[in-house]
Amino acid sequence: MKGAATATRPFAGPDRLPGAPTCATLKPVVRERSLLAVLVRGLGWAGAALLVISVSLVGLYSVVTPASTLMLARTVEGKSYERDVVQLRNVASAAIAAVIASEDASFCSNDGVDWGALHEVLTRAGVHGPKRGASTITMQTAKNLFLWPGRSVVRKGVEVGIALLIGKTWSKARTLEIYLNIAEWGDGLYGIEAASLRYFHKSASELNASEAALLAAALPNPIHRNPAHPTALHRRLAAGVEAKVRDSSGLLDCLR
Repeated sequence: MKGAATATRPFAGPDRLPGAPTCATLKPVVRERSLLAVLVRGLGWAGAALLVISVSLVGLYSVVTPASTLMLARTVEGKSYERDVVQLRNVASAAIAAVIASEDASFCSNDGVDWGALHEVLTRAGVHGPKRGASTITMQTAKNLFLWPGRSVVRKGVEVGIALLIGKTWSKARTLEIYLNIAEWGDGLYGIEAASLRYFHKSASELNASEAALLAAALPNPIHRNPAHPTALHRRLAAGVEAKVRDSSGLLDCLR
């Protein structure tokens, strides 16, 4: 009818389809995505920082004998430690051969990682980190210099990366020299020179094959294996190291 008022309803915007997300449901999703993006960026920056620090320190340690993370931790805790830095040429060849035979028989031929052993142990380990059997001397050096104790796939991945960097940067002689100066041989006791002096009252240059094997056999469990007072098990392990040295050829080829 002309002039009659027409009913109107307030504008409420376009009709919402059934099941469509509302602002209330979208906000938590956006917030979760933002937090995830921040986390990813943070991990990226942390990875980049670790890479820069590692490259810088690996370069520095090619000329400076470093302290391990365990030594630094003791210092922070106010505890002392014992170490006498020694050059590789002042370590008896019997000791060098024993450590290589015991810890990493493929040291002279690998690139810092024993890929076959690592694959085998990772396959057995599942989601947990690989056990010590997968670690080369170079990997143990990387762990002792740059990383934290414990086992995890993430930490092992970082360890492998740093070991490859070390393998490309340092000579085999330098890698072994640093390892022998930071390896743990007792509570607060680091390096083969300090270990030799404590256990056998002689310099590392004077070690014989039997003493060298006892020191090498202590490395997997240095807190509980005393080379000066070996248990029956420790003696058997040391005898195995001596036999391995006798039966192996080329253990020192890359150091000559």
